[in-house]
Amino acid sequence: MLQDLRCIPMLPVMQVGRVRPGAPPEHDVLHPVGGGLGQARPTNNIGIHSKIFIVMNLPFLKSSLPSLFLALFGLSLEAAQAPAPRSRAAVDAILKSPAPDSPAPRPLHILLVAGPKDHGPGEHDYPKWQKDWAPLLAKAPGVKVSTAFPWPENHQWDGVDLVVFYLKTKWDSNQVAQIRRHQGKGGGVATIHWAIGCDQDWPNHAHCFGLSYKAASYRHGPVKLKLTVPDHPITRGLPPLMDFVDEPYWPFIGDTNRIEILATSDEMIYRGDDRARNPGDDTVQSVPVFWAYQPPGTSARVFVSIFGHYSWTFDDPYFRLLMLRGMAWAAKESPRRFDALAIEGVPLVP
Repeated sequence: MLQDLRCIPMLPVMQVGRVRPGAPPEHDVLHPVGGGLGQARPTNNIGIHSKIFIVMNLPFLKSSLPSLFLALFGLSLEAAQAPAPRSRAAVDAILKSPAPDSPAPRPLHILLVAGPKDHGPGEHDYPKWQKDWAPLLAKAPGVKVSTAFPWPENHQWDGVDLVVFYLKTKWDSNQVAQIRRHQGKGGGVATIHWAIGCDQDWPNHAHCFGLSYKAASYRHGPVKLKLTVPDHPITRGLPPLMDFVDEPYWPFIGDTNRIEILATSDEMIYRGDDRARNPGDDTVQSVPVFWAYQPPGTSARVFVSIFGHYSWTFDDPYFRLLMLRGMAWAAKESPRRFDALAIEGVPLVP
């Protein structure tokens, strides 16, 4: 746990705050603002890997940061590498697969909710996602897209069929109450990555989203995603095993029996990045990565993606298919409604 860097001579110009003992890595503090040295502010939304990235990229440390400093925190200079582009032939085969008959699409109002960026370059870039996906979704016929930052005003909920969250927020009682009102009207919800993280009242949060997550274990890097329900309308036609480079989370709070787990990854649950300095045994468990959920007592639907740490994931056509189909399903539309957007602006190889 990185609790105070003021004692490190290498960092004389950084202003560093303290955090409460026992807080998870996401609650450490070191976040420069304004672009100048010596300008920093506390934050509870930034992980240790991002802080080390910031430190390493200060001009006076960029070429001289000792490996001992990284070793002190159980880190290395290795970084996740962007995955290779997907095959056009493989993606086309999915897009051209027969689709079941579906009713004519109805007008759809989608609200995209993003918050301030809280990680290093190419990570947790909520504003970029909102900027990119609002015009992307607007290309689909009959779709109206609205945006909110960092949280919808009361009037912005009016007439919304589907709200999609990609941000870090507290999920306080007022926010959860707004979600429950939306779901009580049958409105759809989708969440991406850190949006599943909650700071309080996890059972109530899990009631809205199926499961909840209290910053615990995680791992950045290559992930083999396994479909568990290959015949679900969201996953149908996708490869049963797909390689990604992203970040799974575990464990979750809530009853997995009340959600439909669509895809998982096998993780050494005691050897996540959070256990770099105190790894446990090599026990492997399958952890949920994508799931569908219907809150009890409502006609609402929820789709959750744990993937979404890296910006490159949003340009992966397999991820796009999962995300776009999950969104359409949550909006009670044909899951194939947005399939054509999966390759919009995406680099592919023959």
